[in-house]
Amino acid sequence: MAARTLHVAANGTMTGQRYIEEVLLPHVRLFRGAVGDKFVFMDDNATSHRTLAVQDCLDSEGIQRLVWPERSPDLKPIENVWDALGRQVAGRNYPPTNKNTLIRALTEEWDKLPQQLLDNVVQSMVRRVECCITLHSGHIPY
Repeated sequence: MAARTLHVAANGTMTGQRYIEEVLLPHVRLFRGAVGDKFVFMDDNATSHRTLAVQDCLDSEGIQRLVWPERSPDLKPIENVWDALGRQVAGRNYPPTNKNTLIRALTEEWDKLPQQLLDNVVQSMVRRVECCITLHSGHIPY
């Protein structure tokens, strides 16, 4: 199994160009190559993800993006992962007190997250998208 490395963008603002250089080209492009033609990329509507440079990069790499509604928290399963990670960091015996200890804590706790949690989040997407379509982009009842 490939390593699940947490990328921490700790310094500065995440711009479209930075997103291309730090996320799309080194990670998404390779993953798309491994998955093949059925790969559909899911990001969110963050400003840095929606620049023309990002769209040009995705187009040039042949990466199809999942189109989704603007305010669609139900389609952001990564929020479940961030919640689990946040609870783990908050529950540490020695909570982080500065940026460096926070980065260290996030990285250590990320490495401890069960693979099954991540797999469940990915597998839940078909159901989430189907519910969203059925409800015409309305809130998915849980």
